[in-house]
Amino acid sequence: MYTAQGKYKQQDQLTEYMPLVRRQALSLQVKLPASIELDDLIQAGTLGLLEALGRFDASQGASFATFASQRIRGAMMDELRTRDWLPRSVRRAARSVDGAVRRLEQRLGRAPEEPEIAGELDMPLADYQQLLHDANSGYLLPYEELTVDNGEAPGGGEALGLPFDRLLGQQQREGLTQAIEALPEREKLLMALYYQEELNLKEVGAVLGVTESRVSQLHSQAVSRLRAWLNDPAGSSDESA
Repeated sequence: MYTAQGKYKQQDQLTEYMPLVRRQALSLQVKLPASIELDDLIQAGTLGLLEALGRFDASQGASFATFASQRIRGAMMDELRTRDWLPRSVRRAARSVDGAVRRLEQRLGRAPEEPEIAGELDMPLADYQQLLHDANSGYLLPYEELTVDNGEAPGGGEALGLPFDRLLGQQQREGLTQAIEALPEREKLLMALYYQEELNLKEVGAVLGVTESRVSQLHSQAVSRLRAWLNDPAGSSDESA
């Protein structure tokens, strides 16, 4: 693995571990909007592999494959964090959904249903569901890797303020668990299938007996409920619709 000067033969190593880059890219791509190209993930992952080749220290005890996997994944996530695939108008509308959900939960003492949220927003149900579908593209990154500081996106971009950003401490973790428990049963199952079982949207739809587009809507709505709950847990109810 080393030259006489004690350095990695990087080209040989790069060739050897490129299949790992591709596997990681394929695994991540199925969790992302269709607009994210596989080649972009592979390119970012290759940079992560090159960084791993230059920084690996065998004396630290970890295997190179483990170390490289972390660097490859991290590089792909860094690339995704630089993307801004939601128009500002959709971001604003998504925040308005959060506010509507929060107000309705306080008034009703339960999780509001879709027609109630659409009514609170003064829009037809079909328009509300389309908004959910449009907004969902910004919610599909793996939540454990989307933590940002103070709700600000890296690089100064506008953050969506995902509820999963709050997984940094035990108290917040418990709060998120309570918020998920308060979701309507179908949305709770959806979140478990997507985040814990790591099914993609099409596979979740097959389990729930709905279309992939409908899963997208329900996922976006669940995220709005979680954001509303975490922003105002005292005013939220543990009851499900």
